[in-house]
Order: sequence, then structure tokens, then C-alpha cells
Amino acid sequence: MTIRELLRRHGFRDLLIGQGVSGLGDWMGTIAFMALALELTGSPTAVGGILTLRLLPAALGGPLATRAVKHWDRRRTMLAMDAFRAGVIAAVPFIRAIWWVYVCAFLLEVASLVFLPARDSSIPELVENEDLSLANGLVLGSSYGTIPLGAAAFAAVAALPFAELFGRPFALVFWIDAATFLVSFAFIARLRMLAASDDDLTPEDVRFRDAFKLPLVRAVMPACAAVALGLGALFSLGIVFVREVLHASDAEFGVLIALFGIGAAGGLGALYLRRGRDPLVETRLGVAIIGGVVAVFSLVGSVALAFIGATAFGAAAAFTLSSGMGALQSRLDGHERVLAFAAFHVVIRLGLGLAAIGAGLAGELLGEVRWPWVGELEPSRVVLLSSGLLVILSSSLVRVRESPTPGGSG
Repeated sequence: MTIRELLRRHGFRDLLIGQGVSGLGDWMGTIAFMALALELTGSPTAVGGILTLRLLPAALGGPLATRAVKHWDRRRTMLAMDAFRAGVIAAVPFIRAIWWVYVCAFLLEVASLVFLPARDSSIPELVENEDLSLANGLVLGSSYGTIPLGAAAFAAVAALPFAELFGRPFALVFWIDAATFLVSFAFIARLRMLAASDDDLTPEDVRFRDAFKLPLVRAVMPACAAVALGLGALFSLGIVFVREVLHASDAEFGVLIALFGIGAAGGLGALYLRRGRDPLVETRLGVAIIGGVVAVFSLVGSVALAFIGATAFGAAAAFTLSSGMGALQSRLDGHERVLAFAAFHVVIRLGLGLAAIGAGLAGELLGEVRWPWVGELEPSRVVLLSSGLLVILSSSLVRVRESPTPGGSG
């Protein structure tokens, strides 16, 4: 099925439009949160605190998502989280203390970690199995492909003379962000095919840790961790690598980030060409490619080659995540599918934050290292090369192992 034919499915199209609009607002809001933290404190450390807080909710989001599975259907879960996030964002302009900014950022991240498993486990109800990888890629693109658009929208709205309404910094940005969640709410409300009767809700004692008893989840988690490791290392050390090793400008670094998104679109094309193949095999292939791209990227000697590497990484990341999501969606059902996606998003977010912090610390602590056949390498090259090799090795873990656990899927 082509993208055009996929978009003719009203349910999937409604979900995709809502996610695209809220994704755009979410990235506007993320930048506005960092700008507000700087405005209130004048401290770059306070800005870093906003990003660091994204680590903590991972411990709460998974368990809360599993409780939502027990009591609500997926549609009601998504509606509740969109309404909650809209309310939190709308309240931000009235905040004067930095700790309240942190509280709001924390609550939004927890709500997102409850929303996302419900969303991703709903996609198989809206498309055919053979179209899952392409559908996943489009949904991921609506979430992450809007990063540059969100940044541009923030800059445009923040520059308006009436952006600081009632003396509240970035008020208009936050209220537009809140409105985008209401748009998502309206589109999800139309997905009545996702509503379940009370008889469909699981009466079992659903626990988040049960997700890791599923063989398929244990097979896909190394892929999630590998993508997080590669992304975390690149985000943490990418600007240092580009500026200090390749001696590039900030504008060239901006181009490099934009090329991640362009590469992701290429990954969607690869998914379309390889549709119908085993998604777990495709996931393993994608992990190996990610590792190879990061390793080669660490050794390039020009900005032009770094641009090629950034494009290739974006394609490989989109390909791998979409294939991994397709494996979970096609082989799991009911509450197991939601549990799997709760684990999926928790591992990615936790891994991304830990990898970014670890790579940054390693880059600061290391000196130059001599590698066989390669010679002297700067610290950022060493960390990126090591990360790439580790990701390649992790691809061997992306396979289902037989397990006696009842209810496991393989």
C-alpha cells in the first residue's frame, strides 16, 4: 500500500493529523520551557535541569500506563492524557518560580509516557498488518519530524509584539501548545473503533515489570537501547565533535540536525521497499546499520562527510524503530501489547538520557587515545567510535529466545 492509500483510512489519518499538530506544539513548548527557565533564573544550569527531568518520569510512566490499561480503554487513556497536558501547559504562563516550571515539565513527561503506549498499541486497529511499518514510520515522523518546524514556529511566535501577554514570558507560545493538544483530543475523540466495553478490559493484576517477561519484548529492547545509545552519544557530543574536531560553524551544526529528519524520510522509503519482511529481522539489521553509521561517523574528517553520516543515521533510526514497533504490534495483542509499548518508550527515554549524560562525562574525562590502524583520536571521536561498536555488538541480542513463561509471544 502506498502512503496515499494509507492516508485514505479515516481512522489512521485522524490519528496522524492529531499527532502532527500536537507534535509541532510539543516541540514549541519544549523550547519555550528552556527559554522560560533561562528567563526566570539567568542560569544555563537551570535550562539543563529541564532536560534532566526527562529522565525521572521514566520510572513512573510505565507503571501508570499499565494501571491505565486495567481501568481504561486506549482511546479514553489518550483523551485523558491530552486533556491533562493541555491544562498543564495552559497554566505555565502564570508560573513565577523555577521549581513550578520543573513540576510542570515533569508532569507533562509522565503524561506522555502514559499516552504513547496507548497510541502505538492502537495503530494495528487502524491499518492492516502489512502496513504497520510504514504507518509507524509516519507516526514517528509526525512526532520527531516536526522538530525543525517547532523550533521555527517558536522563533516566529516569540518574536511577535504581543507574544508576552499580560506580562507573562512566552505566554502565547504555551497557549498555542495547549491548543495543539486539544486538536489532538478532537481527532482522537473520532476514533470510536478504539473504544472498548468494560468486558474487554483486563481483570488481571497488570504490572509494568511483566512486560519484560515477554520474549518478544526482551528481543526488541536491545534495539531500543541501541537507538538510544546512538542518539544520546550524538546529541551529547555532536556539537563538540562538529565545532572542535571538524571546525564547523553553528549553522553547519544546524544543517546536520536537519539532515537527521531528512534521513528519517529516507528510512520510510526503505521500509516501503522492504515491506512484508519479518520485522524482527529488519530490526536486527537496523541496529547493526546504526552502529556502523555511528562508528564511521566518528572517523570522518570533513563536514560534508558528517552530513552524509547524519542523513544515514536518521534513516537507520527511523527504519529500526518502525520495524521494532511493527514486531510488537503484529505479534502481541490486548494488554500485552500496551505493556510492551510502555517498556519500549521507557527504555528509549531512559536510555537516551543516560547515554547523553554518560557520553558527555566520558568525553570530558578522556584524553586522546591511540587506536590500532586509526592513530590518535580526540575524546569525542573515541566515545562515538566506542558507542558505534557497542551498538553493532548489541544487534546480536535482537532475537527471540524460547521461554516457558505463560502468555509469552515469540
